Amino acid sequence: MAKTTKQEKQSLQLAVVRPCCAAVDVGSMMMMVSYSDAEGNQYLLEADAFTEDLEQVAKTLVDASVRELAMEATGSYWMAFYQILEEHGIHVTLVNPKHFKNVDGQKTDVKDSQWLHQLHAHGLLRASHIPEEVYRELKSYLHERNVLQQQKSDTLNRIQRVLTQMNIKVQHLISDIEGVEGMKLLRGIAGGINTPQALLDLVKVNRLKASKEDLLKSLHGHYKPQFIKILQHQLTALTFFKEQMKEYELLIEDVLKKMLPQDEEGNKPEIKKKTTQTRKNQYSFNVKDHLKHIAGVDLTAIDGLDEISILEIISVTGLDMNKWATAEHFASWLGLSPRPKKSGGKIIGYDKKVTRNNATQAFRIAAQTMWQNKGALGQLYRRLSAQRGSKKAIKAVARKLSGIFYTMVKHKVAFDKEKLKVDTARQNA
Repeated sequence: MAKTTKQEKQSLQLAVVRPCCAAVDVGSMMMMVSYSDAEGNQYLLEADAFTEDLEQVAKTLVDASVRELAMEATGSYWMAFYQILEEHGIHVTLVNPKHFKNVDGQKTDVKDSQWLHQLHAHGLLRASHIPEEVYRELKSYLHERNVLQQQKSDTLNRIQRVLTQMNIKVQHLISDIEGVEGMKLLRGIAGGINTPQALLDLVKVNRLKASKEDLLKSLHGHYKPQFIKILQHQLTALTFFKEQMKEYELLIEDVLKKMLPQDEEGNKPEIKKKTTQTRKNQYSFNVKDHLKHIAGVDLTAIDGLDEISILEIISVTGLDMNKWATAEHFASWLGLSPRPKKSGGKIIGYDKKVTRNNATQAFRIAAQTMWQNKGALGQLYRRLSAQRGSKKAIKAVARKLSGIFYTMVKHKVAFDKEKLKVDTARQNA
């Protein structure tokens, strides 16, 4: 039997929580701004997307006492205007376009800005997470270094293709053609040496697993001039990408130095030099020591997370975990929580959320390595993988890793494997 509860008569009008605010419809060459001043007057402003015009728009909003502005995250066009508004002291709410929708058949730039303005005035928009400037700077450098690393990898693939065209098989006998001995052989071939014995004299054979006879056979090939010239250019490109990656490492190190905490006298902690050998694609400076001082805890102690993945995560999330109320909120923001679809009081399925969040990808990659981990996380992964498949196991373990990361950063506690065993055992019970 249906129950009816009598309620007091209330106004159905939405309250205006931000009477003096603005909204922007972002475009590549034009910005449409809708705003209201302190007296409640509404204005519509159309401006070009040149820096001078954006500066003038920001000054106009400041003169109108606007301190709150909503902006749709359109491509990368919003970034420059966001920084200008931030410099002028305007709090910007960056909105995911999927979180709001205009009336069908009524889409124009003017109406989009006005609709966004109205929603923001009523407090109906949810802000996207934007980290502080220092983390955005770190993310930019990490992105460019990752691009260069991919280009270096593509160049190595093209080098191996040229060797295959020359019918040289040494790349199949050496575990890493980019290693010290492999690069000696490549430079020798590019330098015009075309006899197997002369090439083999350039390297230390005892450092290679293959026998001397097999190496000599693998270096017999067709040393045609066009292949030699192509190899020369590709080696030049490979050297360039390596040098550029080194330059970005210096920039990343400078950003991390700025993030180091200071004591009462203004002194920053001393970072030890890296003593271990730098492996391929690894950083040549002591990233671990930097991260330990910046976060206040050793995040690399978490199973599956190394220095590179921690850098990727904090460049997106920052280190202020107070922006998320709980670890569950943090996991939900990362897209690692279940999204059940309910109808008639029953769960009829789960929504799949596709995300390009670099932090999410870092947690998922770390979870994927758990299949060979001997600890509690490895046991959890293998059990879930056997029961529900590897995809769900990766997501579940990634969610577990995000919770550990959140707790360590927020409460400054060390990674405790024993406590993790207890939590995992409780889940299995």
